[in-house]
Amino acid sequence: MRLPGEPLLNIIVAVAAALCLLLARPAASAEALETHMTITGRSTIFELTMSEGVTAQVFTLANPYRVVVDLPDVTFRLDPSAGQKGAGLISEFRYGLFARHKSRIVIDTKGPVKIHSANMTRLKGTSAVKLAIALMPMDVAAFGGGTGAGMVAAADEPLSDAGSPGRSGGPQNPLGKPVVVIDPGHGGIDPGAIGANGVNEKTIVLAVAMQLKDDLEKTGLYEVRLTRSEDVFVSLDNRLKYSRDNDASLFISLHADSIEEKAAASIRGATIYTLSNMATDKEARIMAEKENASDLLAGIENLDRGNDDQVKNILIDLMKRETSNFSADFSQVLAKRLSKTIAMSRVPRRSAAFKVLKQTDSPSVLVELGYISNRTDEEQMLTPEWQSKVASAITGAVQIYFNKRTVARP
Repeated sequence: MRLPGEPLLNIIVAVAAALCLLLARPAASAEALETHMTITGRSTIFELTMSEGVTAQVFTLANPYRVVVDLPDVTFRLDPSAGQKGAGLISEFRYGLFARHKSRIVIDTKGPVKIHSANMTRLKGTSAVKLAIALMPMDVAAFGGGTGAGMVAAADEPLSDAGSPGRSGGPQNPLGKPVVVIDPGHGGIDPGAIGANGVNEKTIVLAVAMQLKDDLEKTGLYEVRLTRSEDVFVSLDNRLKYSRDNDASLFISLHADSIEEKAAASIRGATIYTLSNMATDKEARIMAEKENASDLLAGIENLDRGNDDQVKNILIDLMKRETSNFSADFSQVLAKRLSKTIAMSRVPRRSAAFKVLKQTDSPSVLVELGYISNRTDEEQMLTPEWQSKVASAITGAVQIYFNKRTVARP
């Protein structure tokens, strides 16, 4: 008996192998140059033009419905607006570095689709190739979980500051200093929010994170780690794992907010979030849901299985209670420091169930630096002066936080 979608998966893998034999060139030289979508009858054809042939692996996922195209380390030279508008069965798509030496395109579809064909042909008289993926609608029952449910279980490894995979196996702090883990949100295939002038959230938060790292290291008081130091995707689970493996004393996740309401142009300012199962308000709940969907946007399935060990859960809850108090303390200090430097939102301190903050033994906050849907906030965030001021304010808050904890110790 074959599972739903199994024959299609076999076809796709075979196509990928054939494309590799016929057209593959060194992956480092490949560039994605152009995309095009064509509607033909009931089908929608997604076309990607590349400078060289590479191995292409294509599969589908459900909840939400997506088509995933995995490629080697391809450099994307596409129009910045590419992917924001769809056609036919396609609502939109996004692209970027998914893991080290691996790129990904995720195509959001308006319903369940089957991959009718996947072909790569060389353009006459050039080394360029065109990958054409023909999609056709299908019913929900036949689609099942899609063709790639087992292909994305292992997604990526968090990157160390040097850009190599983060190591696991316990604390990595031989100097005994507090470890501060800075988490620039999104990255790679996940651009995060897109600003009023087309600026990506992932770019702004990485710039601030690098400045913050420099400022903290200059104090000589902390060991500083980054969950990513380049434009690469890191899953939420691996961000948590990286914090745990490095025995983080404090975890700071950086983001930039965006809203699509009519009042978007007038809403601005920074907000600091801490973890809570119950959101403080509707806006906090919506923000947590959006950030928690980061893995789905990158084509990763939710693999949470839960835990029925009641004794372990009780111990974890006790640790969470202490960690929650420390998180709230840092949030209060940070809000005061930032308010002296940049504009704050109407409610500058909030809480919600952010997955990246679900750390049992590391106090953690998620900082939305402002609204890039607001032109004033967006323009300020892009300036080195603003980024430097924010990094300095956060550094000051970190020092106050740890000084208070040191004094309080017996």
